Amino acid sequence: MNQFPIAIQPYTVRDAISQDYAGTLEKLAGIGFEGIELGLPPEGMTIAKQKELLDRLNLQVIGTHASFDNLDVDFDRLTDYLHQVGGKYITISMRFDSKEDVLRKSEQFNRIGEICRAANTTFLYHNHDWEFAKFEGEYVLDLILRETDPELVKLELDTYWVRKGGLDPSEYLSKLKNRCPLLHIKDVEVGEEQFFAEIGEGILDFKAIAKTAANVGTEWLVVEQDQCRRDPFESLAISYRNLASMDLIRKPANRL
Repeated sequence: MNQFPIAIQPYTVRDAISQDYAGTLEKLAGIGFEGIELGLPPEGMTIAKQKELLDRLNLQVIGTHASFDNLDVDFDRLTDYLHQVGGKYITISMRFDSKEDVLRKSEQFNRIGEICRAANTTFLYHNHDWEFAKFEGEYVLDLILRETDPELVKLELDTYWVRKGGLDPSEYLSKLKNRCPLLHIKDVEVGEEQFFAEIGEGILDFKAIAKTAANVGTEWLVVEQDQCRRDPFESLAISYRNLASMDLIRKPANRL
């Protein structure tokens, strides 16, 4: 049986969390999520107060997203933050315009990975669909995997974006033994638009994905839905219920 702790990426409820930070976290915890990818607290809230809120809600910070298409990041500040809240992973996403650009940025990823490892954190790269464009016959993501040290640079693979890029998420994940500790899970609607869907409401086989994730050593499944056709909290609740119905959730003791 392939069961996992389930975390949430609150980008799904970005509007709500910007207006009511504590209330939004309460709603996410109420759905049943055990972990969360979260960054530094909003203005006016200390890290200690944020941690107090999260502890009350039984939400564990598992990591934080550092940046999108920007490597000018204060990694020391983020690792210090994660040490205070108990998280481990620092994630970024990038864009690339040539093979040389991929190679150059992969060198930077290795250096960042070294910084993170020295601070007892782990550096992750999060893909979108453009990493399945090819330069000189190779997928961008394959180039990144080849050019980076697997001990320093790991992935937070995203099932939706793998499928949007034209590949099978379970098949691609199978190549990532001990290299994909966090897996972003999103479904894909039927049809040419390939719009985001709640987990279990689209075309992806999450039982197969979970089986592969267990085989490669994935630690957490992280629910995210970039855009929703209904209220985002309702979408997240549907995803959580469907994961439960598939028997993929390792329920924490206090939520049995």
